[in-house]
Parts: sequence; structure tokens; C-alpha cells
Amino acid sequence: MQAVQIWKTIAEAQAGCAAFRRASKRIGVVPTMGALHAGHLSLVRGSLAECDATVVTIFVNPTQFGPGEDLSRYPRTWNQDLAALEDLGVDAVFSPTVEEMYAEGTTFVDLPIIATPLEGVHRPGHFRGVATVVMKLFHAVPADAAYFGQKDYQQAMVVSRVVQDLNFPIEMNVLPIVRDADGLAMSSRNRFLSSAERRRALALHQTLRDAKNRIEQGCRDGEEISRQMLHSLSPCVDSVDYALLVDPSTLTPVADLSLKHPSVVALIAAHVGATRLIDNEIIAIPH
Repeated sequence: MQAVQIWKTIAEAQAGCAAFRRASKRIGVVPTMGALHAGHLSLVRGSLAECDATVVTIFVNPTQFGPGEDLSRYPRTWNQDLAALEDLGVDAVFSPTVEEMYAEGTTFVDLPIIATPLEGVHRPGHFRGVATVVMKLFHAVPADAAYFGQKDYQQAMVVSRVVQDLNFPIEMNVLPIVRDADGLAMSSRNRFLSSAERRRALALHQTLRDAKNRIEQGCRDGEEISRQMLHSLSPCVDSVDYALLVDPSTLTPVADLSLKHPSVVALIAAHVGATRLIDNEIIAIPH
């Protein structure tokens, strides 16, 4: 097995991708902040299956963390990450420094309206940092296809819209959520949960499943389902930022599910102990 290439500078990444392109290879990129888990690795496998060369980026992006958020606590597991990627046969890892990615007074990406609600309210500035770093990564690693996870649903929607609006020639792929056996969505932050907190965190997935069941059983009152989601979550978690049904494209709340909606997304953001968790479920509406 060929050793994975390690690129530390933008120039190295661009040169490496140029070499892949000269060899007529289709390039896939998987942007991550490291601390890789099975969810990340499912995205890597998606790229490996569809592309001739796969590049994983590992960069803990400071501009997407707000005041009081967990930038300093965010896990860094470089050796384990690299070993996992080598085992899968990844071609290259791009892992720049903050100084390499950001000049003083750097340019930022203005955001589409889809970034305004939900995470936009509860994590002001977050998507500004996400959109900017992803566009910078796409310039450093000019790939044919990019792979993101559904768990960060709004993030994937924001990045997809920015890619569309700025005419980036890259195919966006959003792959399904990967869950542990108990149903908890894979997240790098799960490691911060105590055993007791993890048991309480299972309420997120159960609440999503209950919402799905109510829709499949014929309930079409989106506001009532959203209220029930909040009611179910509140005794189990420390606080809820949001729990509601939204339109998959606009992320606006859906009140009446009988009005030509083929599907909705149930979205949750909640705090368990000191850890903020998000989860979602795309729910088809039987008509």
C-alpha cells in the first residue's frame, strides 16, 4: 500500500491535485476537523468508491467557534486519524496551520439567507467561518467532488448554496448519518459525555423517531409535532436550542404537512451537560 501524502501548505495541496489531474484522476475531498469517527470514515469510503484519488482535510477552524465555545477543548487525535486514513487507502491528507489558511484581515464569505435561522441564531458567526474555510479548502484542494455528512444538515445546505452561488465546479454529496448501536449520532463531541449524560442524550434520536412515527401514522399538524418534540426532550436534556419540523430546502418551519410537502426535516439542537449535540431526521410524508 502506498503511503498517504501529507500536505502542509496550500502550494503542496494544489501541486498534488494538479498531479492527480494530469493522471486523469477524479479527485474527491472530505473536509474534516479531525477527531475522526465512523461517520467521517463513511464519507471517506464514499469518496474512495466514486473517485480515483481521495484527499481528506484536517483543520480545526478557529473562525467557526464563537466566544465560550470549545475550540481549546476540541479533540486533536492526529496519530489515530492518520492511521485510520492510511488503513482505508486515502491518497493525501491536507493539514495546514492557522497561519497558512488565514492572513491578517482575511476576506470572509457573505452568507445566503438559509444560514440565518437555527444555528445562525444560536451560533452567530459560525457559518461565516464554515463557509469561508470550506471555500478556501476547495481552492487549496480543487477536487471534482466533495463529501459532507447529513448530521450537520444546515451546514451542508449552506455550503451547497455558497458553492452554487459562487459557481464552484465541484459536485456536492451529502451522505446519511452514521449512528452508534444505541442510536446516538456519531460526533467528535460525544467523547465529552459521561455515561449518564450519554444515556440522556439518546432522547434526541428517540424524539426524532417519535416525530417520524406520528407523521407516518397520519398526523399533519407540524406545529403540534414540533411542540411534542420539545415536550419529549425537555425532561431529558439540560436545555433545548430548537426542536422542530422544517422545509428541507428553505429550513422554514412547516405548520401544515398536508400541503404538497414530499418530506420534512426534523431538527434538534440540545445541551446535555456541557456538550451541545445536534441531530436530524429526513421524513417522507405519505400522501
